[in-house]
Amino acid sequence: MKRKLLLTLSGVMLLSLGFSQMDANKKAIASSVEKHKKELIGVSDKIWAAAEIAFEEKESSETLAKYAEANGFKVERGVAGIPTAFVATYGSGSPVIGILGEFDALPGLSQKTVPTKNPVVEGAPGHGCGHNMFGTASLGAAIAAKELMDQGKISGTIKFFGTPAEEKYFGKVWMVREGLFDGVDAVLDWHPGAETKVGVQTGLALVDFIVEFNGQAAHAAADPWNGRSASDGVELYTAGINAYREHIKPTVRIHYQVQDAGKVVNVVPDYSRIWVRVRDSNREGVEPVYQHVQRMAEGAAIMANVEHKITLVSGIYELLVNRTGGAAMQKNLEMLGPITYTEEEIAFGKKIQEATGKPQVGMSTEIEPMEETLPYGTGGSTDVGDVSWVVPVVRMSATVAPKDTPWHSWAVVACGGMSIGHKGMIFATKALGMTLVDLFDDEKLLEGVKAEFKERKGDHVYKGLIPPGPPQVVGN
Repeated sequence: MKRKLLLTLSGVMLLSLGFSQMDANKKAIASSVEKHKKELIGVSDKIWAAAEIAFEEKESSETLAKYAEANGFKVERGVAGIPTAFVATYGSGSPVIGILGEFDALPGLSQKTVPTKNPVVEGAPGHGCGHNMFGTASLGAAIAAKELMDQGKISGTIKFFGTPAEEKYFGKVWMVREGLFDGVDAVLDWHPGAETKVGVQTGLALVDFIVEFNGQAAHAAADPWNGRSASDGVELYTAGINAYREHIKPTVRIHYQVQDAGKVVNVVPDYSRIWVRVRDSNREGVEPVYQHVQRMAEGAAIMANVEHKITLVSGIYELLVNRTGGAAMQKNLEMLGPITYTEEEIAFGKKIQEATGKPQVGMSTEIEPMEETLPYGTGGSTDVGDVSWVVPVVRMSATVAPKDTPWHSWAVVACGGMSIGHKGMIFATKALGMTLVDLFDDEKLLEGVKAEFKERKGDHVYKGLIPPGPPQVVGN
């Protein structure tokens, strides 16, 4: 009990110290977030419970859109030909500052808010990347900034972008193509994580495509000579990909999922399908590998004596880093200070770590220093990359799960529906809101953010890697 009291008191002292360092506008942001805290947690938990996957986020999207409208934003739904994409706008004139919000879940990760694997519904989706908190915190920050506009403390236009399908089809690429970010001066973005820090690393570019093989069905024992096996085509193709791995750069990643290779053992299958993903540190590195694995599909089809078809799903750029905006964000993280946890939350985190085979150290409570930007991409990929090539993007992450938690797992789902996730989300809401104030209030900062963007982009002309028309659900 004494230790719990000390932890609580130390947290209050740190928050008080940070609060005293804030100017009036940033204090107003923090106060607004606290005022809306219960509502924001309710919105996040509703999206967590809905757990809808790519392009099926009807309830999640509408929950955020209605909350934006209830707080005075004008909402345009169904943008870029995507029913679950929307833009919520408030204010007028310059500058125009955007903020990104995601809300899609991942298949098969359903989980109760308990620290051992225990699905709500076996095989159902779950928020294993924390997007229930992502969209909610971003909208909460936009609402806090809007309230400052109402008071005449800042002026301009704020746009909240409700962006679906980040986990599978990369909905932002269609939104970029439709010009929804034209005229926006800068964009803020965050992502739930196991650390609290600014985002100054670039990530990986990628391309996704489907290969389908079509052959001739036949009885597998009575007359297999009359068959042409589509399954042979996919097997030969994966063998080629795996042999190719020895001869690609260490930065390249190739993933695949065989989605269909026949239904029963006594029929020579006449259809097979495989989803392939190629990644590298940048778009230029992806392109030659993509071209070669397409030729390999043709070779596999020839060897199996079947036909093949390649369908582009989507492709995304690596992130274009903005350190000028990152430095401003860093000051706000440090001003807010570390997130503090109760003994019960620490115990929950350690049980998560025990269940996932990690050292039982609880949550990362420090504000990480701003890193040096590596010259190459690491980790995962995001369609925020495409946004970052048409408008400056300033990024951060906030702790919503214990240290070393496996991402895209049940463990993140468990934390995202309870107080550990809620605390990280509210922290992110405040940090984003405070950085919105900086961008609206500090003309010199915004000019610096835009100047770095132009310098890093150089003369590159952005071209999205997506098929014509609105996005289509492909595969299964």
